Amino acid sequence: ILVRPETTPDDIHGIIASQAVVTSRGGMTSHAAVVARGMGKACICGCESMKIDLKAEQFTVGDTVVRYGDVITIDGSTGEVMLGEVPMIDPELSGEFKTLLEWADEVRDLGVRANADNPADAKKSLEFGADGIGLCRTEHMFMDIKRVPIVQEMILAETLEEREKALDKLLPMQQGDFEGIFEEMAGHPVTIRLLDPPMHEFLPDKEELLVEVTKLQLTAPGSKELEEKEYLLKKVQHLAEFNPMLGHRGCRLGMIFPEIYEMQVKAIFYAAAAVLQKGIKVQPEIMIPLVGHVNELKRMRALVTDMANQVMEEKGLKFDYTVGTMIEIPRAALTADQIAEEADFFSFGTNDLTQTTFGFSRDDAEGKFLQQYIEQKVLPENPFAVLDQEGVGKLVETGVKLGRQTKPGLKTGICGEHGGEKSSIEFCYKTGLNYVSCSPYRVPLARLAAAQATIRNKKEDTGKVTVAAK
Repeated sequence: ILVRPETTPDDIHGIIASQAVVTSRGGMTSHAAVVARGMGKACICGCESMKIDLKAEQFTVGDTVVRYGDVITIDGSTGEVMLGEVPMIDPELSGEFKTLLEWADEVRDLGVRANADNPADAKKSLEFGADGIGLCRTEHMFMDIKRVPIVQEMILAETLEEREKALDKLLPMQQGDFEGIFEEMAGHPVTIRLLDPPMHEFLPDKEELLVEVTKLQLTAPGSKELEEKEYLLKKVQHLAEFNPMLGHRGCRLGMIFPEIYEMQVKAIFYAAAAVLQKGIKVQPEIMIPLVGHVNELKRMRALVTDMANQVMEEKGLKFDYTVGTMIEIPRAALTADQIAEEADFFSFGTNDLTQTTFGFSRDDAEGKFLQQYIEQKVLPENPFAVLDQEGVGKLVETGVKLGRQTKPGLKTGICGEHGGEKSSIEFCYKTGLNYVSCSPYRVPLARLAAAQATIRNKKEDTGKVTVAAK
């Protein structure tokens, strides 16, 4: 079990290796919770009575000291951390539950997709009854421990030629990932988001590097290791941002370094061509993240189209694809009529849309003041867990309405954490979205909630609803 004060993208390998995660800070929508939920792992966040000493590799609760290697058991449902080993059983879906979900699928008008970043998650999504993949986050493919050095080589490149050499190494790796996902999904739609996080997230921590450099200056002045560490520190400091969430990330990376997005798009289309040649249908949907102005999407759409044409000509194949965007900036929702001119679909990224609408940093808010806001009834719910329909919801409604003014058939969905929460799912149904997308393990809940929303609202419209007798 991974025990940390809080987790960051750097901890992804530890989360993968562990059976569960416990943090002393954060809440149910913090990094640890979101990643663990997507992987189907138990997670407890905000265990404030736990005092963690990373250097000593131990934590204390009152007078009890638990050291690295000791056995603990956690119950992710209740938030209990227990000392020692407790008997456990594997959960199973009953036949009755599967029948209930089949009934739900016959009734629901709202599609349910899954957020999945690899073939294993794609397979799990279909097992849980997903209609496709609504969000494939390509940055998680870069975080594989074997790939991180090549990603860092790409980031640290001084020239375009150096960067393209690193990208050439990454292309077949990403292509392999996409081939595996397409094969598992076998014709179901797959929405693939191009690289979103800022590049410094793939580099070592600035503070840790500073400590290492200081030590080497004292113990090994003039050494090659010191020279390398100083160079790395300089690059990390150059890439560091005061507010990374609003900084050089999303489509802004593609605008300044188009070669990165070109590599990713090529990998997607090479994979599509390879899978098509095996006789398996593919439905790639390329999603451009963090668009705030139509000109960004216009530029990125042209890049995708150019790469698609190149690959189709090279492979002598024709395949269908669509290009859309994630609406996660208020300006994008407010100018959705313009953005729809360049988009085949909208996917509302309500995690970031909530942050940018409230002006809250999710991880900071949950650790500092959000819980008190909820306890003091300043806010009725945690807006990162339950969609804020009055504020964020109005932007979603506006985006759908304006987008469909330009393109009446515009496909719209939601891929934030709210896609697996029942009241948010009902809001999506009422707003006219085509689908919701959530972690694979929340798909059964979403299927049931989508059916309930359909029944409830049809009943309100007609005064009665007929469900086929079983």
